[in-house]
Amino acid sequence: MSSRQPAGPGSSPLRPLPNLIFASRWLQLPLYLGLIAAQGVYVWHFLLELWHLVEAAFGHQEALQALVTSIGYKPEVQITSLNETVIMLVVLALIDVVMISNLLIMVIVGGYETFVSRLGLDAHPDQPEWLGHVNASVLKVKLGLSIIGISSIHLLKTFINAANYDTKVLMWQTIIHMAFLMSALAIAYTDKLLSSNSHGKH
Repeated sequence: MSSRQPAGPGSSPLRPLPNLIFASRWLQLPLYLGLIAAQGVYVWHFLLELWHLVEAAFGHQEALQALVTSIGYKPEVQITSLNETVIMLVVLALIDVVMISNLLIMVIVGGYETFVSRLGLDAHPDQPEWLGHVNASVLKVKLGLSIIGISSIHLLKTFINAANYDTKVLMWQTIIHMAFLMSALAIAYTDKLLSSNSHGKH
């Protein structure tokens, strides 16, 4: 079976309706621009939390209380200086922001490349390694793995701060994390089956 060749310069233009349908992919552009704006918000949040951490390390009480409030830590006695638990929870929160930011980049770049238009980064020295072979299936698997990573960070934060959570919250977070894990495994297995069938036909 011969593969379909791309349209050349002499090819007839698309009819109005197919052209309109094909051009409708550009309706996704504002969505990706919105995600870029959300990325900026995450960067600001990261810098703010990092600044509070640095200030708290030098004994700034307002910054310390802002950190304690943001991580949801409720100690039995009032904290007057940074301790290991607070530092660990703040660092995990920063890692969480970074992982969500990575997820956003993956969706923005990979989604735009897959569903809207090519970025033309083939010869670019900074082209991400994963972008060279990205498609809808690969993107789904990578997104699933990213979500599992984010869920793992959230679960670890919860267990470190377990005294401030109800048993049901701990149980449901664990169940949801396992559901994410099983879903990602199912997606990866399905993608493997589809890839095997595709290679078997050639």
